[in-house]
Amino acid sequence: MTPRRARAARRHRTVLRREAVLATVPVTLAALLAAAAPATAGTIGSAGAGDPYFPLSGNGGYHVSHYGLTLRYDPAGRHLDGTAVLTARATQRLTRFDLDLMGFEVTGVTVDRTAAAHRRDGQELVVTLHRALQKGQEFRITVTYRGTPKPVTDPDGSPDGWIPTDDGAFVAGQPQGAMTWFPANNHPLDKSSYDFTITVPKGRTAVANGLLVGQHTANGRTTFQWRQSEPMAAYLATATVGKFDVERYTTRDGIQVYNAVDPREASAAAAVLKKLPSVLEWESKLFGPYPFRAAGSIVDRAPNVGYALETQSRPVYDSAPDLSTLVHESAHQWFGDSVALTTWKDIWLNEGFANYTEWLYSEQHGGDSAQKTFDALYARPASDDLWQYPPGDPGSGANLFGTSVYDRGAMALHELRKAVGDPAFFRILRAWAAAHQGGHGTTAQFTSLAERESGKNLDTLFHTWLFQRGKPNRA
Repeated sequence: MTPRRARAARRHRTVLRREAVLATVPVTLAALLAAAAPATAGTIGSAGAGDPYFPLSGNGGYHVSHYGLTLRYDPAGRHLDGTAVLTARATQRLTRFDLDLMGFEVTGVTVDRTAAAHRRDGQELVVTLHRALQKGQEFRITVTYRGTPKPVTDPDGSPDGWIPTDDGAFVAGQPQGAMTWFPANNHPLDKSSYDFTITVPKGRTAVANGLLVGQHTANGRTTFQWRQSEPMAAYLATATVGKFDVERYTTRDGIQVYNAVDPREASAAAAVLKKLPSVLEWESKLFGPYPFRAAGSIVDRAPNVGYALETQSRPVYDSAPDLSTLVHESAHQWFGDSVALTTWKDIWLNEGFANYTEWLYSEQHGGDSAQKTFDALYARPASDDLWQYPPGDPGSGANLFGTSVYDRGAMALHELRKAVGDPAFFRILRAWAAAHQGGHGTTAQFTSLAERESGKNLDTLFHTWLFQRGKPNRA
C-alpha cells in the first residue's frame, strides 16, 4: 500500500523469540481462535479472529477454501446484486457461525442447500444451522444479497472497500473493506481461491484478481469472469469497475499481464506501466520467482481515495503511479500477498519490506543509495512522526499506515543488511519468501530466520529498530 495522502502516511507484536505460528491456514486460524475465544464458546463460532486491532474481523469455527462471487453492478444507480458461494471446512463442531458483511439486504442463506436462519448484528451476519456441522466437515454456504455498497471508514479516517467513482467503483479492501461488497471470513489468516463473475453495463470493464477466463456481451451488458487460483486474503480481492483502456500481453517469463487504465490517466501512466515486466524481473532476481500466474495494473481516477493498494496479482492505483509506487506495490506480491501477515500488528513485514524495495531499486538504477535514504530519515528530529511509535508495535489500527511502519520498518531492514552483509541479507529475503509462499509469517519467525541464515545474534538490533520507543541511537 502506498501513501494515504490526506495524512502524509503510508499504507501499503510480536515479542522476539515468541513461538512460531504455523503457516498452514486452517491450523493457524484455529490456533489463533482457540486462544481468543472463550472456553464456553461450545458449538458457536466466534464473532472475530482474535486480532487485537480489529477484533470483529474474521470469524471462528471454519476456514474458507474458495469463494465463488457472482456480482451485477449498476454504476448509475450504484446498486449491487450479489450471490456468494463459500466452500468451507469446520474447524470445530458448529451450530452457529458468523460472516463479515456490512450493509445490504440479505435475501437468503443456505448451508448445503438447506435454508439457514440468519440475522444481522452490526458487521456480522449470524447464521444458525438446521443441523450441526461436525469438526472437519466440508460445507457450502450460499448468500444472496442486494443493495448499495458503501465504503467503511478506517481508524485513520481513510475510506476502505467499495468506493464509488464517477464511472464505476474503486475497490480496495485493506484492512477491513472486503465486508463492504461480499460476505467473508475477513482476516488475512484465512486465505482462499476465488472465482469472480461480474456483470456491468456494456462499455464498462470489471477487473478482478488473477486470470481473465471469460468475457461476453449480451443485452447491453458485459460479463467478466476472473479466476484467482493461488491463496488470497479477502482484503486483497478487487472488483474495480470503470471505463478502461485495456492492454494484454505475456511476459517472457510466462506471466499474463492485464492492464486496465482510465483514459484520463493513460498518458501519465504509460511510461511507468511499460516498466512493469522489467520491475518484476528485477524483483524476481532479488526475492525468488514471481509467485502468481497473472500480473498487471488497474489505474483508476479516484481523487477521493488517496492511496494505491497491492490487490493480489493486479494492484489498483487511484491515479497514474510513479515508478517508485509501481516498485512498491509490485514488491507486495511477495511481501504481503504471497507471504501474508498473521495479525495486523505485523504489518511492517508488508510495508517496511516494500519500502526498502524502493530504496534498493533506486540504489541499483542510478538513484540515491539505501544508505543515503537512511541517513536523510535518521536526520529527522526526535519529535518527528517517524519516531512516535515503533513499527513492530504500532499500538492501534489508526497507526497501521503511518511513517514509522513504512520508513522505520525499512530502516530496520537496512540495519539488518549492514549487520549481516549483503550475501546473507539477500539470502534472508529469498528464504523468507520461499518458506512462507502462499501462507503467513510473523515477526518472530522472520527474526529467527535472519539469525539462522546469518549465524548472528540479532536480538538487540531487532529490539532497537522494531520495538524501542523514540529515536534509536545509532550503533
